[in-house]
Amino acid sequence: MTPELTTVGGYRLVKPLGSGGMGDVYFAVSPTADRVAVKLIKHPLVSDQTVRERFAAEVENLKTVYGSRVARLEDADLTADPAWLAVEYIPGLNMRQYVDARGPLPAPHAAMVGAMLADGLAKVHQAGLLHRDLKPQNVILGPDGPVLIDFGLAVLRDRDSYLTEQGAIVGTPAYMSPEQVKSERELPSAADIYGLAATLVFALTGHGLYPSTNSWALLVRITDPDDQPNMTGVPAELAPLLGAMLAFDPAARPALDAVRARLLEVATAGGVSAFDRRRQVSQLTFDPGMELTVPPDLEDPQQDPEDVDLGGSESSDTPAPPTLAEPQVDVGWLIEKMRRQYARRPTLEEGSHR
Repeated sequence: MTPELTTVGGYRLVKPLGSGGMGDVYFAVSPTADRVAVKLIKHPLVSDQTVRERFAAEVENLKTVYGSRVARLEDADLTADPAWLAVEYIPGLNMRQYVDARGPLPAPHAAMVGAMLADGLAKVHQAGLLHRDLKPQNVILGPDGPVLIDFGLAVLRDRDSYLTEQGAIVGTPAYMSPEQVKSERELPSAADIYGLAATLVFALTGHGLYPSTNSWALLVRITDPDDQPNMTGVPAELAPLLGAMLAFDPAARPALDAVRARLLEVATAGGVSAFDRRRQVSQLTFDPGMELTVPPDLEDPQQDPEDVDLGGSESSDTPAPPTLAEPQVDVGWLIEKMRRQYARRPTLEEGSHR
């Protein structure tokens, strides 16, 4: 943890959670014991205007996206040094950590995860945004299923200005679509469809679309229409869908609604309800050991502040509050009056139609 920082914007920094290209992320707690993830711009980048602008864009993006599949924004301060934002804390492993530790997901469970992520992407796209960095590391497998995180690379589809220069590659190469690798500015929503498919291939097989290699060689392979992604190990019931989602031509990829519908078909095959499959996903993927708790000194106070004498010392002989007895009020007359009114209602209604 950054030695000189113990609190940011009123949040107490408790434990580092990870580090990304722009910032460091900490588990933090508010004075009222709300748990959040606080992201700080890295000190070497604080003076970089482009980084600050991208960070500001992330805050604005989070303000427009909603839904249970997206970690919500809690607070932010772009003028602080360093600038920071706080989002809802989602406990759990990310998909990369889960698959590396426990192996690939069964097809029905991976399909349910994909359908739920499609719900999250639908909310992102409805807000006029693209995520642009959908990958296993940006999917948290929480207690209620998968949640999308990290909107640092999200971009408004119709924005007039861009925070990256033309020709600059922004994203994680192993999960980027061909059009994204080619740095096309007018990216279609189908770019996120590709990222979702690449993420699901990893969830189902434990391997990426292309062998691990240096970034330049990987980018060349992704942009070669004759170099097909590695689908080895993808279950037969999902291979056609994922293959279509990974089409080289974005226009050939299925729409998000069609993707979600097919994933739900696979997830609920055999008569399993979506509710039951979703519950199974949570039971299978959520690791309770990843749950971070509020430090004892920040837990809700047990002493009522009003149970303190004027001198400031706690009152040791304050009697327990009296138990309130049930009110002994006679309301029989009111009940009888209402009964008569309801008994007359049909007559009154009939008279009104004459």
